[in-house]
Amino acid sequence: MSSAQPSSSSQRISDLAEMRARVAAWREAGERVALVPTMGALHEGHLALVAEARRIGRAVVSIFVNPTQFGPNEDFARYPRDVESDLRRLREAGADAAWTPEVATMYPPGFATRIEVSGLTEGLCGAFRPGHFSGVATVVTKLLGQVRPDVALFGEKDYQQLQVVRRAVADLDLAVEIRGVPTLREADGLARSSRNRYLEPDERALAPNLYAVLNAVAAACRTGAATAPAIAEGIATLQEAGFQVQYLAVCDAVTLAPLERVAGPARVLAAAYLGRTRLIDNVAV
Repeated sequence: MSSAQPSSSSQRISDLAEMRARVAAWREAGERVALVPTMGALHEGHLALVAEARRIGRAVVSIFVNPTQFGPNEDFARYPRDVESDLRRLREAGADAAWTPEVATMYPPGFATRIEVSGLTEGLCGAFRPGHFSGVATVVTKLLGQVRPDVALFGEKDYQQLQVVRRAVADLDLAVEIRGVPTLREADGLARSSRNRYLEPDERALAPNLYAVLNAVAAACRTGAATAPAIAEGIATLQEAGFQVQYLAVCDAVTLAPLERVAGPARVLAAAYLGRTRLIDNVAV
């Protein structure tokens, strides 16, 4: 297992053969490997995943802004990128390696394979971002094949993504544990996200309303009441606060099927815009 003290140098690796050789050496030494897939622009939420990875064994953090999960009118071009800052943060956090593949490594000429996960991807974010989860499932499957970790860690803020990855890994018999890590939040409740830096000051002041509404809906649903009135009230509250709501839903925690009443593990999930910034969040019921 990695040392409890931060390492002074976490090595950047961009060559696949080198990455695999590094992991093979760790395995030969009897060590476990944990992967934290990211698109960079690292924040404290990512670093919480790194800390969990270090408790497991060797911590590998991938940094790759994946073009196949962005739609034609989404923010791929302006998605925040600062690899040098990311690498510095990873060194301070004690990550053992930063896997930073080039686009040509991930999608070489002639690349013709995509992973499609049905069912889980059809509602929620999938209804507004066609092709997004195919891009996610494909790139995560590739990352798992490249690094071959024992465990891969994902934040629960992207809950639908977490469930899609779990389904793909189970269906493809991949020998890796997918572990969700609770969402890290600001003091006012806003979920940590790389896209929060897009928020204007007035929007940032309004953003915690999303978490407050999710908690209010969850509290109402815990009583066994019908979900529809709580959802309608939550949408109205968000709209009054200036959000453009894409969805607010109460869903089964595993299948993500919408629920009329909560009788088992469930999640309240939402996506909404503040200005140009799309925020997503969820809470357990």
